[in-house]
Amino acid sequence: MSPAPALDELDDLIEQLLAAAQPPAVRESARLLVLDTVGCALAGMQAPPVRAFIEHAARLDPGPIPWPGLPATRGLSVHGAAQVLAMAACWDEACEGLAYAHGRPGVPVVAAVLALASSTGCTWHQALDALVVGYEIGGRMGNRLRIKPGMHVDAGWPALGAAAAAACLMGGDGRAVRAAVEIAAAQLPFGLYLPIAQGADGRNTYLGHAASLGIYAAAAAAAGVCAPRGAVDEHAQVALSLGPAGVLAPVGRWLLLEGYLKRWPAVRHVHYGIAAAQAIRMQWPGLGQALLEPGQVGPILLRAYPEALTYCGIRAPRTPIQAQFSLSFGVSVALRFGDLEPQAYRDPIFSDPGVRELERRVELRPDAELGAAGQRAVVLEVRDAQGRSMAVRVDTVEGDPGHPLARAAVRSKFIRCAGLLMPAPRAVDAADSRHGPWAEGDVALHAWWRCLAGEGDAGPSP
Repeated sequence: MSPAPALDELDDLIEQLLAAAQPPAVRESARLLVLDTVGCALAGMQAPPVRAFIEHAARLDPGPIPWPGLPATRGLSVHGAAQVLAMAACWDEACEGLAYAHGRPGVPVVAAVLALASSTGCTWHQALDALVVGYEIGGRMGNRLRIKPGMHVDAGWPALGAAAAAACLMGGDGRAVRAAVEIAAAQLPFGLYLPIAQGADGRNTYLGHAASLGIYAAAAAAAGVCAPRGAVDEHAQVALSLGPAGVLAPVGRWLLLEGYLKRWPAVRHVHYGIAAAQAIRMQWPGLGQALLEPGQVGPILLRAYPEALTYCGIRAPRTPIQAQFSLSFGVSVALRFGDLEPQAYRDPIFSDPGVRELERRVELRPDAELGAAGQRAVVLEVRDAQGRSMAVRVDTVEGDPGHPLARAAVRSKFIRCAGLLMPAPRAVDAADSRHGPWAEGDVALHAWWRCLAGEGDAGPSP
């Protein structure tokens, strides 16, 4: 059977990506993505289930990759490292996303690349080359393989970008990259949204599996395992009931420049509420940096574009993952404390009586006008105990198109997140290290990772 035109187009896409000169702006976005994803993972590693998973991985599948929190004599395998890094990166819902793909192509790609690079001694130049190829392919596969209702995106197409990146890092040519993508596409899992609906953090294992599957498929392709032709489109038709493929975005359209990094650890829709709460605090007479007590607050009304309430209308969240999908929780934490960080999903903040009382008072109301023409906007209205009314509208947040998270902001976020797991000076050194993502020349990536794991020196700061 001859391949369909869309498959020929995938061949062309891969060859063009491998041959293309990556513009400086794309390279910068790749570096920011690495720093941000690793920072999110370091913060996620403080969660007890993640720490326990690391211990299991080190015992059941030990390997050469050192790991933060493990003794110097113990490490993880490539698969274990990729699984933990991806799982931890999404644990607090602080990681990247790409609206075009309706998902997160970057996390499993970064996890697969760092795991492989940390065990092979490859350079940052090689790692970033592979990362860009994997992200660009993964993002396009996300646009092609739109999931059905009831499914969760993290368990599906993200593995295809990881497969492409891993194959590239293993020295594969276009045929090997294509074979890795097709081998992975032929066995993509059917992931459910059910864990989030029930407040179960099992959803956080999906991207770890995607990273590991990508590495596995790339290793198979490198070994000469015969790959099918057309598995991507077959998956689209059989698993997702999608019709013929549309045109893949051309290589001149760099999806890395369209992806977003998050200021806050929460589902993207919640960010608008957090920003509105911060703006309200700035209007509040005499509040300053003080805690906002429930007794100071009267009615709270959040009007939001309907999609935000569809995905993030959870009330009185019982588990952290529910809270990450809760507009009312995000607004309440930001009103009470002035900000929202990963600690919000752990006690004492998660169970804080003041947060819970404020959350109970928040009224959520969908407003079609705030979502008209594809826009995203919220209006937060608050009355204080004296009856004074304050209102603010937010229609853009950091990370939106045209408002990317600046390098300084990503660095600051990394230091805050990494500082939850390691001494603050080491977090600062890692953010600024010449061995890190902005390394020049043929600097090996594993030196930076050893520093993060507590082994060796980060190297001089620029």
